[in-house]
Amino acid sequence: MDWETVVGLEVHVQLLTASKAFSDAPARYGAAPNTQANVVDLAMPGVLPVMNREAVRMAAMFGAAIGARVNPRSVFARKNYFYPDLPKGYQISQYELPVVEHGTLTIDGDGAERSIRILRAHLEEDAGKSLHEDFHGMTGIDLNRAGIPLLEIVSQPDLRSPKEAVAYLKKLHTLVRYLRICDGNMQEGSFRCDANVSVRPRGQDTLGTRTEVKNINSFRFVERAIEYEVARQIDLIEGGGKVVQETRLYDSVKDETRPMRSKEEANDYRYFPDPDLPPLVLTQEFIDEAARALPELPDQKRQRFMRDYGLTAYDAGVLTASEETAAYFERVCEYAGAEPKLAANWVTGALGAYLNRDGLEIESSRISAEALAGLLRRIGDQTISGKIAKEVFEAMWASGKDADSVIDLRGLRQITDSGPIVAAIDAVFAAHPKQLEQYRTGQEKLFGFFVGQVMKATQGKANPAEVNRLLKERLSS
Repeated sequence: MDWETVVGLEVHVQLLTASKAFSDAPARYGAAPNTQANVVDLAMPGVLPVMNREAVRMAAMFGAAIGARVNPRSVFARKNYFYPDLPKGYQISQYELPVVEHGTLTIDGDGAERSIRILRAHLEEDAGKSLHEDFHGMTGIDLNRAGIPLLEIVSQPDLRSPKEAVAYLKKLHTLVRYLRICDGNMQEGSFRCDANVSVRPRGQDTLGTRTEVKNINSFRFVERAIEYEVARQIDLIEGGGKVVQETRLYDSVKDETRPMRSKEEANDYRYFPDPDLPPLVLTQEFIDEAARALPELPDQKRQRFMRDYGLTAYDAGVLTASEETAAYFERVCEYAGAEPKLAANWVTGALGAYLNRDGLEIESSRISAEALAGLLRRIGDQTISGKIAKEVFEAMWASGKDADSVIDLRGLRQITDSGPIVAAIDAVFAAHPKQLEQYRTGQEKLFGFFVGQVMKATQGKANPAEVNRLLKERLSS
């Protein structure tokens, strides 16, 4: 049977506020355990929550960015469940009336652009963290995260493959970083994902029974977890079994999902409006102000790069996937006056490879945009060839020197005068009389051999175009 994959994602985005969702405790990452939890976070008797205005503004900005409705009135609810790291015994969240509803995010799907519907984005608080290591069979509780503001973004089940799920997740990750509402650090838990996965016979409208894979913290693991879960469900159904609605965990070491608990329904959480928090009422002025604060968004920047720099959709997409990379590229173009395609090739090629090799973000690049622009100028004025430029780039990365210093120190300036090139050609002819005779009797494919020998003789410094021109002249004489 031909099966269709159906995926919906719930993404928890930690908002970049200075303080927590309902208290003035700091929201910084990395503090010593239980040093950033105050009486509100600890649910001491008689304390009351107060909503963080900045978290609401960030939610409204996100709603505007995805073309969603930002509701003038939304309601906070208590989501009741018990875990040791949830001091109140409930989580403050939003249920029936979220702050953001019905937006879309366009992704590059399997061969075509697809518009993925976003059902809702609601504000809620994070729980603390259970620590199982180094406690000799016991569990430690760190409540620093308790009360951290989250925006939970829930898609419709519109994704049809693990690759589409990753494309959606990456697009969302780029967007929240552009908006500066989240740092997107998946290792620290600032951006994490739950995947609702089901399968159905292709052509069937009814959705299959879904499982929820919790708290996946990398793009690679999202793809692998969904792939495993799809295969597991298909094998189960084709073997005569039934998929059970449940919550599962992904084990990245064993590359498998395993049961965590039976899947709760909404009524299991006993949602009801939080009596300590009034409805969240936003004025139209507040909503409009959030929309006006939007920066140039990734899709807009991508279109501008294609229009203004003449880049392909692919190159523009790679460069605008990170706001910092896009800014670096534009600075290179500004300082170098270089052909944008050449600048794009170096930023996405050599620079990207060295950053990945050394585990650096582009903000920490050992070659600044200005320094790379200097290298591209020397390619443009034919001081060095493209091949020599790679050697110069490597030396710049290692030493921190600029292109001109490396070129002069290593004597790498390209030979453009015809005299030394002609001398090298004559020396090559003298050293290879047999090949010269074969070329002149019709074996023209040997032209490339002579080009290589001349470049070798000049240590790669001869201008390739001049080598080709002079070789043709000498071979035809």
